[in-house]
Amino acid sequence: MNTENSRRDFLLASSAAVLGTTTVLGAGTPLQKNTQEKHGKTLDPPQTPVCISSGNGLRAVERARERILAGDDPVLAVVNGVGIVEADPNDMSVGYGGLPNEDGVVQLDSSVMHGPTHKAGAVGAIENIMHPAQVALKVLQTTDHVMIVGRGAYQFARAHGFKKTDMLTDKARAAWVRWKQTQSSRDDWLDPDQMDWTPDGTQLSNATNPNEPVPFTYGTIHCAAVNTKGEVSACTTTSGLSYKIPGRVGDSPIIGAGMYVDNDIGAAGATGRGEAVIQSCGAFAVTEAMARGMDPTQACLHVLKKIAYNSTKQKRLMRPDGNPNFGVTMYALRKDGVFGSAAMYKGASFTVADAKGSRSVKCAALFG
Repeated sequence: MNTENSRRDFLLASSAAVLGTTTVLGAGTPLQKNTQEKHGKTLDPPQTPVCISSGNGLRAVERARERILAGDDPVLAVVNGVGIVEADPNDMSVGYGGLPNEDGVVQLDSSVMHGPTHKAGAVGAIENIMHPAQVALKVLQTTDHVMIVGRGAYQFARAHGFKKTDMLTDKARAAWVRWKQTQSSRDDWLDPDQMDWTPDGTQLSNATNPNEPVPFTYGTIHCAAVNTKGEVSACTTTSGLSYKIPGRVGDSPIIGAGMYVDNDIGAAGATGRGEAVIQSCGAFAVTEAMARGMDPTQACLHVLKKIAYNSTKQKRLMRPDGNPNFGVTMYALRKDGVFGSAAMYKGASFTVADAKGSRSVKCAALFG
């Protein structure tokens, strides 16, 4: 008996059961062939590169597509693309300027995956490095590991010449201080409506607006690309849940959760509540749903339904109307360049760069 085929058949049968399908591949049937049969067509590579990203990734998809057209491998292109957002101090969910953990320390997570080789690299809870996606790429390129975390990830980055950077911007620091002030009325931090002085020492005649919301995010950037050879790659990078417990790692650096690539099928990624995505193996599940014949948008909605269902088992995660009290957005790019995205609630968007140019597109929504 061919052990590898037996293992493959078992995995495919298990996936079919999870996804609620009735068709199981026969022994030795290539997954790509099954995908082609389900769609009734061959998944030929697109005639032009296609890149997709989360709503904050318009510049990322533009850069990634430019790099692919210039001859870069898609994995290099997506890392280059997200690097723009990692270095942007105005995006408080990614990289430099990202909101810190509860101790005021910015800890970053990132993962990268290269479809043709099925290799992946990731870093978790890395500090003082501006471009965690580039460090994750180095893990993929130069090691036999997949994930390096914490102090080890920082030392690995420094060994590769990455510069130590203070990642906490003044804007993010001010948000963190305000978060501490507003956590409880029973501590010794004065709430905004209790203060008599501004942070720069100016006396106030009226307190600052106590109703102004404290900045909070579990945002991220995901970017995926396919070239005209049908080579697929993806990257997800984030500063994670704001004010998190130090050392917390979300879905973004976890292969199969916040990002996954199967070069026979395509790529998928996630933004939003990382714990919910991890517990449903979000990106892997989207990719497998595409392999079973769902188009990218259908696959994203399918997995969001599973995430929403799983959340009903934890009452603290549910709204009075019975829907989840958090957001998740899934993204999918098929090998032939067809793409899609879906969010838990309406109003979200994602970004695309293809032959039609770069643009924002409304996500499908599971709930209104």
